[in-house]
Amino acid sequence: MALGDAVLFRQRSMEGMAGGQLGAQLSLSSVPHNMDELVQRTRVHADEAEQPAPQQDGETVAYLPPNLYLCDLRHDAGETSTSLGPAESGLVSKWRMKDRMKTGCVALVLCLNIGVDPPDVIKISPCARMECWIDPSSMLPPKAIDAIGKNLQVQYERWQPRARYKLQLDPTVEEVKRLCSNCRKSAKNERVLFHYNGHGVPRPTVNGEIWLFNKSYTQYIPLSVYELESWLGTPSIYVFDCSAAGMIVNAFCDRPDYGAGNPSPHPAPAMKDCILLAACGAHEILPQNAELPADVFTSCLTTPIKIALRWFCPRSLLKDTLDPDLIDRIPGRQNDRKTPLGELNWIFTAITDTIAWNVLPRELFQRLFRQDLLVASLFRNFLLAERIMRAANCSPQSYPALPPTHQHPMWHAWDMAAEICLSQLPALLSDENLEFQPSPFFTEQLTAFEVWLEHGSSRKNPPEQLPIVLQVLLSQSHRFRALVLLGRFLDMGAWAVDLALSVGIFPYVLKLLQTTATELRQILVFIWTKILALDKSCQVDLVKDGGHQYFIKFLDSDDVCAEQRAMAAFVLAVIADGHPRGQSACIQAGLINICLVHIQTVPGAESQPEPLLLQWLCLCLGKLWDGAPEGQAAYRDNARTTLTSLLSELNPEVRASATYALGTLVKAHSESTIPAETSSVEDEEDEEALTAEREIARSLLKVINDGSPLVRTELAIALARLAIAHNRLFRAAASAYLKPPSSMLSPTFAASRNAGYGYTQQLAFAGTSMMDQSAGLRVGLEGTTPPRPLRPVMSSGSLPSSGNLHGSPSELGYTEEARSLGNGPASNGVSRTWRLRCEESGIYVQCVAAVYALARDPSPRVASIGRQILRSVGVEVVVKPVRTNSGPGHTRNASVPALPPTPLPSGLVRSTSWVASTSGNLASTFRTPPPSPPSRPNFLTSPMGIRRVSSMEQFSSTASTPRDMGRIPIRISGEIGIATTSPVPRSVSATGLADGSGVPVGTASLSMESTVPTSTLYSWSCGHFSRPLLEPTHEDEDEVLARREERERVALDGMSKCQHSSVSKVSDPISSWVTLSEMGTKAVLLHPFTPLVCSADEKETIRIYNYEEEQLVNSFDNHNAPDKGVSKLCLLNELDDSLLLVASSDGSVRVWKDYTHKDNQRLATAFQTIQGHKPGSRGISAVVDWQQYTGLLYASGEISSITVWNLDTELCFATIPSQSDSCTSAMSASQVHTGQLATGCGDGFVRVYDIRTRGMLVCAMKAHSNRVMGIDFQPGMDLTKMVSASQAGDIKFLDIRNNASPYLSIDAHKGHLTSLAVHRHAPVIASGSSKSFIKVFSTSGEQLSMVRYHNSFLGHRIGPVSCLHFHPYSVLLAAGATDSIVSIYAGEIHSR
Repeated sequence: MALGDAVLFRQRSMEGMAGGQLGAQLSLSSVPHNMDELVQRTRVHADEAEQPAPQQDGETVAYLPPNLYLCDLRHDAGETSTSLGPAESGLVSKWRMKDRMKTGCVALVLCLNIGVDPPDVIKISPCARMECWIDPSSMLPPKAIDAIGKNLQVQYERWQPRARYKLQLDPTVEEVKRLCSNCRKSAKNERVLFHYNGHGVPRPTVNGEIWLFNKSYTQYIPLSVYELESWLGTPSIYVFDCSAAGMIVNAFCDRPDYGAGNPSPHPAPAMKDCILLAACGAHEILPQNAELPADVFTSCLTTPIKIALRWFCPRSLLKDTLDPDLIDRIPGRQNDRKTPLGELNWIFTAITDTIAWNVLPRELFQRLFRQDLLVASLFRNFLLAERIMRAANCSPQSYPALPPTHQHPMWHAWDMAAEICLSQLPALLSDENLEFQPSPFFTEQLTAFEVWLEHGSSRKNPPEQLPIVLQVLLSQSHRFRALVLLGRFLDMGAWAVDLALSVGIFPYVLKLLQTTATELRQILVFIWTKILALDKSCQVDLVKDGGHQYFIKFLDSDDVCAEQRAMAAFVLAVIADGHPRGQSACIQAGLINICLVHIQTVPGAESQPEPLLLQWLCLCLGKLWDGAPEGQAAYRDNARTTLTSLLSELNPEVRASATYALGTLVKAHSESTIPAETSSVEDEEDEEALTAEREIARSLLKVINDGSPLVRTELAIALARLAIAHNRLFRAAASAYLKPPSSMLSPTFAASRNAGYGYTQQLAFAGTSMMDQSAGLRVGLEGTTPPRPLRPVMSSGSLPSSGNLHGSPSELGYTEEARSLGNGPASNGVSRTWRLRCEESGIYVQCVAAVYALARDPSPRVASIGRQILRSVGVEVVVKPVRTNSGPGHTRNASVPALPPTPLPSGLVRSTSWVASTSGNLASTFRTPPPSPPSRPNFLTSPMGIRRVSSMEQFSSTASTPRDMGRIPIRISGEIGIATTSPVPRSVSATGLADGSGVPVGTASLSMESTVPTSTLYSWSCGHFSRPLLEPTHEDEDEVLARREERERVALDGMSKCQHSSVSKVSDPISSWVTLSEMGTKAVLLHPFTPLVCSADEKETIRIYNYEEEQLVNSFDNHNAPDKGVSKLCLLNELDDSLLLVASSDGSVRVWKDYTHKDNQRLATAFQTIQGHKPGSRGISAVVDWQQYTGLLYASGEISSITVWNLDTELCFATIPSQSDSCTSAMSASQVHTGQLATGCGDGFVRVYDIRTRGMLVCAMKAHSNRVMGIDFQPGMDLTKMVSASQAGDIKFLDIRNNASPYLSIDAHKGHLTSLAVHRHAPVIASGSSKSFIKVFSTSGEQLSMVRYHNSFLGHRIGPVSCLHFHPYSVLLAAGATDSIVSIYAGEIHSR
């Protein structure tokens, strides 16, 4: 199958970046994304309420949902922000030769002295006589040596035609010295080759001396190779074709500053730049076989095909039928691969490259076979010389030394190719019209490579055929198949890409981008995707060769599927990433407009957009205009509107990428870098840019309540860029936002500060213009009429006149600080740029409010960025560690930093604390100030405070005295106080604000650009293309499936046993665990398939305990924020690798992976579930429940609505009006039916909702007279019956078909009921009391048992019960109490 088809038909395991997760197909197909879809797909289930309970098969489907949630790659990364993208240049670019060179000059020295044999050589008869394929005896000696020299030069020119050649025949020492000096002068820094033929002189000496002649040719004159090296310099390569040539190599290696005498473990640089090739060993003589030439070593190096065939012919099966003289008549040219001679040379190159690749170390292979073309050719031919000369009992030497290669199996492939070619030779020479039949060598090698791909892996040896695949790319007939196989190999991982680049694939695939063959487009884009996913440095080569045009055309093609377009967008994003030339080239080619057009017309299956393409189009746009001056064109191309439409996409990666792209449109430059004097045209352009950036900010604020930390992180980074680009305006807005409350506030304004509005309502009233509300920010206030826009407080603390809501900046709370922005001595042309209009001012206050919310975010990374932004606008964040007393074995999660408080819901007037402007003796926080000083100690011990620096105090209010303004917050015993000693002056900036450290803004100590947080979205997204795309592998898939099957079997057995048995009592204690928590236990949870119990205390310390082995498995803090309190513990994906959901009382939810691994727990996601109330308030008292079947999370509390979150899309799925003036105090989502939800309220009402219906509310009944403490559906498939319990101690059995009154009531406790638990399948319920009782009842109202004492503690009475939980598939009850003891009780069951 072609790679393009493989890409189209491969398994799409999950949308966007979520490839490779088991079971995700089920998740994508079964999770509803909107209300209409849920209603349509579950219409059949709507009739179940009137149908009898189904049999076991039907129950299995409902009880064992197949879907997995929060298991995508973005959740694996968690808060680590791991970078998986292309490495910067130099990190993985070892394959790239940074010191590529060429041989610029060749010195040929021949010492033949034809007619006179050297005295130390005894020649046999017959003897080898041929020199450069010329017989010296066939002509006069002077003509012979001249012809030999010229022929040697021609043979070398075949390998390096552009080098300068200098020839010396039978030279003297002075001539050689002059030759070497001239060669070095001519070559400059290039390599020089020195070829020495010493067949007419004695052997080299032990000291490494070669022999030359005197002028009269009467004496042999020695020349030390050390002198030769000093004349020739480096870099250089020496070829010594003489007997005992190994002596010279030994002399080089024994030189003190080179080899053995060098104390350094690494060779000296001079030695590293020297390469030596010697014909034989130190004690060997050259072969004298008459069948071979006398210079067989030189022949192997310069005419390999000819010598190889002549050597092979007598040893082949054709020796009796083939005339060796025909070898010289092989038709064709060596550079024409379609001819016999060219194909033989092509095969020879592939085989010698393959031998070297598989034998040499990678670094040595790169140096010898990829650095210099002539050196590479000589070493390929050297491998042949070793094979031929070893057969003649000679061992060629080299430096660097090579391992033996003469017996490598690939030589047999060469013999076969040579034999096939020679067998056709007689017929080809006799008939010129006969067509040459190509060798099957490359086809067979590709087949062998394909076999390796079927069974190979990173744990096995690399494929031997990889260099051959490289050579096959040169052939048009084999190219497509070779590219497909290469793509499959690269898809195996980064190690495979690195191997391919090391073998030299890069220049080949770079040149292929010039081809116009349409069948190669998809595979070339795929290969470049894999290359750039590993090494970003290739972007320079692509832009230099115009390769970006290829991918732009591919992206804009009509016949390309979405996933392949995404690959092209990824390649273009890498080209533009941090590369100004790449950005400019792509922008000039119109890529911005192409991306925007495709965002608006992205195709997808079933009319759904392709998330991966949308994601990479956005990331590509972000990289294109990030820091590029040409990016201003995006404003004219309506980029903001196009990207804003993606902020509501279902895929979190798409929303995050769109947020990233919008954020990069903001130019994060310091305002101090704006020139003091600008032309009117530039001034208008700046004003246009500022206006566009303000509109971008309005768009970005739409994702402030997004459920994905990935999206909120990009929002925080975008706001950080905006805070830097508009720093003065941000500081002015922060000053107004933190202004202390005035006693002259209107009643409406005072009421709004304590109304408990959500963050979206804060934005609606943060500005002074209703225009801000029209941008999608107007939300009803908990069923009440929204108050009118608030009038801001002036710098004096008084309200502006009632008729001047759109007045001057001072009337907007911006004080003299904002007014002075355009009136300085150097603000001639900039004054209009910074002058604020009333309708523009509100967006900055909204952004400040958003930053405050982000600084309180449940995600540590988002909160950290939020605090960083606050510091950049002059608000100092003071964090105090949370002090807890943990028991033995308890460990803190150091990776989760302290989180700051959250902004207040009110208008422009803001204060860090009411005490900041009055007494000055308390730490400032974000809390809403009460009418009088608070009595609760929480305000005093807030672990995190926000303080204004003194410069901000100057503009806060006239209520602050100069003495208070001089005080600075200091640490006192780990808390925050205000110094009462002599004041310490703070540095004041031009705007009247100082940064968090007191350094004036605009000084050299503060670099605005350096404060921009780094986004990891792009590099993390790049990791998708580093993983297998064609054949996603799951190495542990069998194990995962086996575990799930086993758990399904256990669950079904437990369900059957519970449903078909009767429970007589639940009071047998099987385990008691002292948690050592000072705050008692607030929530417990029994794991369905392992003997683990999870508990959480008031300080949100999570503990995992094995009740069979009686040991603590893990312990960690849910978070370190000041507001503490656990609402509920839930398990997600309980049939697989379960996740622990911890819901806090403030409405925040955190989901943990690997929570049973000691100290290795990871935060998968975190978000705020309740948006209708100020986040972080202790008054929320959030209640949540999880429904695995639909993937929905329900949340409510001290608000008048229920928010429904889809954890697959990580968006708010729906908001259900609770239709009650009271809070929601208890909640239960049906685990066996889709969409059913039961709630209990503080006024005793019980309501049942079905989110599949339009009205949602099914029924409401006044079941209790007091606060409902617990509610749940009765065991089984009957969704019409429920159980609820109130604080007064009464338990009511309800039927929604008769909502007039309960059909059964039990007075379980005389008041003080604290908790209720209903078994999922067994007919048993349990209730707990603060009077230290646990009572167990059957669903018919019969009391089965009561627990009052701890058996294991000698009759010690149990503590006040705070929480209960039943095991879902066994009759086990876990109970937590305020005395820090968690007990587990077993039930006694009997078969019915």
